[in-house]
Amino acid sequence: MELRQLRYFIKIIEHGSLGRAALELEVGVSALSQQIAKLESELCTRLLNRSSTGVTPTSAGMAFLHHAQLSLRQAENAILAAHRGRMSGYVTVGLPPTTATVLALPLISAMRERYPDIQLHLVEMLSGHLAAQLNARQIDLAILFQLEGGKRWSVTPLLDEKLFVISPPQLAHAPVNSVQLADLGQLPLVMPSVQHGLRSTLMTAFERSGLVPNIIMEVDGLAVLMNAVRAGHAATIQPGAAAALSGESGLRVAQISDAHVGRRNLLATLAEDELSPAALAARRVIIDVAHQLVSQRQWPGATWIEEASL
Repeated sequence: MELRQLRYFIKIIEHGSLGRAALELEVGVSALSQQIAKLESELCTRLLNRSSTGVTPTSAGMAFLHHAQLSLRQAENAILAAHRGRMSGYVTVGLPPTTATVLALPLISAMRERYPDIQLHLVEMLSGHLAAQLNARQIDLAILFQLEGGKRWSVTPLLDEKLFVISPPQLAHAPVNSVQLADLGQLPLVMPSVQHGLRSTLMTAFERSGLVPNIIMEVDGLAVLMNAVRAGHAATIQPGAAAALSGESGLRVAQISDAHVGRRNLLATLAEDELSPAALAARRVIIDVAHQLVSQRQWPGATWIEEASL
């Protein structure tokens, strides 16, 4: 008998449906059904009554449910106690400014809850600088937007972000709701410098469309860059996290609709054999927190990459 079988059984009872339980558990209905069949076979009794309107527990299933809930709770408490008892240390995580806007505080909260004895050090800087810090072994993990060839990193693709044009309402040629890259040729832009991963992503997208962006100034600090936009000097192109904050200050936000325009967030770490237990724990927490933010639509414009959950 496996803990996941208990978890599956409990969810099915809660939802009264294999399909709804499968959606929440993020597994296929057939796989869920197979696990319940294995559980019933092992117990030599039927736990669920299946009908066209859903599923209900048998009398044996109802008796089993209470013990399954208790067993699962005890197992989770045992895991938590083990983690807290053995997990301590120090880990340094690098986040680009726009990613930190949405990920930093939930990550801090999750680390404090799961691993209170791990000291977390967050570093916020441009993704190009984070890559250099990772190579120099000055940080353990980082969110990056592009990879450098030949580096001995462990890389997990996390999510894809749509990009948005953020502009002051009085700016000429400013889009309103949705826009294609081809319509942005005359729009004055303030963008990060070429050391920024977002800038590299955008230049590649513009070149692919045969366009040259009208970049009138470069600002590497997100706060100053957004102040320049608010002052009416130019528009900018940013991912959804920055766009969500900008909408609160009266700026126009328009999603770029081109399918090839976006940014992939990659979780890069030192090689597996160089990571401390604290760093391994932090990596798992980052994946879990990012997935939760995307699934709960708290990361604007983001789409989860399924392989990141493995």
